Amino acid sequence: MLEIHNLRKKFGPLVAVDDVSFTVARGEVLGFLGPNGAGKSTTMKMITGFLAPDQGTSVICGHDIADEPLAAKRNFGYLPEGAPAYPDMTVADFLRFIAHIRGLRGAEAASRIDHIVELVHLSEVYEQRIDTLSKGFRRRVGVAQALIHDPPVVILDEPTDGLDPNQKYEMRGILAAMQAKKAIIISTHLLEEVEAVCSRAIIIARGRILADSTPAELAARSRFHNAVRLEVAAENEARIRADLATLSDIAAVESADDGRALVVMPRDHRSIAADIAELAEGRDWRIAGFSVERGRLDDVFRAITGADSERQTPSAFAHLVS
Repeated sequence: MLEIHNLRKKFGPLVAVDDVSFTVARGEVLGFLGPNGAGKSTTMKMITGFLAPDQGTSVICGHDIADEPLAAKRNFGYLPEGAPAYPDMTVADFLRFIAHIRGLRGAEAASRIDHIVELVHLSEVYEQRIDTLSKGFRRRVGVAQALIHDPPVVILDEPTDGLDPNQKYEMRGILAAMQAKKAIIISTHLLEEVEAVCSRAIIIARGRILADSTPAELAARSRFHNAVRLEVAAENEARIRADLATLSDIAAVESADDGRALVVMPRDHRSIAADIAELAEGRDWRIAGFSVERGRLDDVFRAITGADSERQTPSAFAHLVS
């Protein structure tokens, strides 16, 4: 439903987006993940036609954004960075205006507005001016305008920015409810957002795609994948460490939680839980807790984006600042 082909954008000497290509199918929620300044928002602006690329294009439901801009834009809803809106309008007036320019009229427009207001939980501020709303409610209004015409493709730049934990939970529910019928891209720098709602994640840094996989597959690249966490008493730690040293598939044993736990790191991501459990039972460790980690996205994110930064030696990007 969404095809991105070789997008590239420079601002003066800075390459903000560098040959980015990917596709998104119906039913996918793609997390577009990267540090601040990675090129996420610039990519989204080019996908949606708000910024002309130096190279490449996007195709939305078969319509090239450059050749058929109106047909392409009818098929997506877009929440831009900052969720811009008309501050002197009420929420009601703004949503009626958006419905009108999206081609909705009469009973159809009223029905869609009622549905979106209920879906995004805007009823309590419906008659309130937008400039009086909290940042979280303004964000909700931005999401509402993106969804009002029920588009098959939804592109959201930081949709939970400014929302409190309860509002973030509600937004995740909204995205989950839409997922089956739509292709969705969410730009974010929040790793928990990717784990909570995304079926796939792209990691971008310095304008380049560095990884494209499911969250579970990315987590499996973490050094913590298959690590075993043991909650132990301080007086037993030395004995447990000595026993663990007899297992060949263990790479390291690290302290955690101020010495109240040990994290046993596997060699080459091997499965070590069964061996440790057998050892614990045979040596009577009397541990308070035993769990196996699937991996940590934050660990993978730092490894991928950090390695990319290390490759950018002064000589490698001197032309960007000359």
